[in-house]
Amino acid sequence: MGITYKDSGVDIEKADRFLEKIKKDVKSTRTKGVIGDIGGFGGFFRPDLKGMKDPVLVSSTDGVGTKLIIARMMDIHDTVGIDLVGMVVNDIAVNGAVPLFFLDYIATGKLDVNVTADVVSGIARGCIEAECALIGGETAEMPDFYSPGTYDLAGFGVGIVDRNSIIDGSAVKNGDLILGIPSSGLHSNGYSLARKIVFDILKMKVGDYVEDLRKKIGEELLLPTRIYIKTIKALLGKVNIAAIAHITGGGLVDNIGRLLPAGLGAEIDVRNWDPPPIFKFLKGAGKIEETEMMRTFNNGIGLAIIADINAANKAQKILSGIGEKSSIIGEIKKIKEGDEAVSFLSI
Repeated sequence: MGITYKDSGVDIEKADRFLEKIKKDVKSTRTKGVIGDIGGFGGFFRPDLKGMKDPVLVSSTDGVGTKLIIARMMDIHDTVGIDLVGMVVNDIAVNGAVPLFFLDYIATGKLDVNVTADVVSGIARGCIEAECALIGGETAEMPDFYSPGTYDLAGFGVGIVDRNSIIDGSAVKNGDLILGIPSSGLHSNGYSLARKIVFDILKMKVGDYVEDLRKKIGEELLLPTRIYIKTIKALLGKVNIAAIAHITGGGLVDNIGRLLPAGLGAEIDVRNWDPPPIFKFLKGAGKIEETEMMRTFNNGIGLAIIADINAANKAQKILSGIGEKSSIIGEIKKIKEGDEAVSFLSI
């Protein structure tokens, strides 16, 4: 017999078994707008446009980065899918949009049905938390491109918002307050630095227990990204929000800075919240300067909401009512040309 596709390293039958294995998880994310079932050439979604005068689609794409290395080291693969969804849908929601649907891309050298199904299970859990549907995806088996046991993830999401309700930072003004919403930990950013400190400098193993963290270091590094959809939706239409920043790569500096109109800056008081202990642990172990910390990690703030004093106070009451913690972490102030857009008190 002649050579087959399987002989070259791609097993179509295994891919079919994988598709069958994930159907239940995908179906669990189904929402009212989904049309059709998994397995077609495209995912169909019919959005509800009732009450919208000028609907605008908002899209985003992202990955999980080198946090995937931690998942492989721990041999735990059902949480990075949550990270994948969180990184995408949070970016959609900060524009005032409601996520509608999500698609994933999983690339690997050799398909491990159980590992990849665990990843999709996490993606499905993330979609349920984000109240959006997983309507499609692609699993690519690429021998000789990825080394054995490795895989990469990419996520793609689409949301919708009425044009008059878009939150883009243009309404930010002098005197507005910055409301900080806690992160669960590192989320999905800064892992190249975190790994260097933990595994190269400290020579730790993922199973090493850290007293200050009250858990194994691998467990801490694998904590999923918080999904803030319910938090943001609780405020939409009830509070006049000027801007929302999802604090990802670049930390508070870059993610708040990109929202500020010319002539305005943000002054952050780092004494106004208590970061999870992982940040103090990494800072001390790596002898990282405070400014580097603020440009690399979220430092315990996953969302920064900018609003005037009345709206900020109202937002805090609403968030408290749904069990969400928040704190006033800074203020918008006028700055001169050449000044840093984001500055920090107590550094």
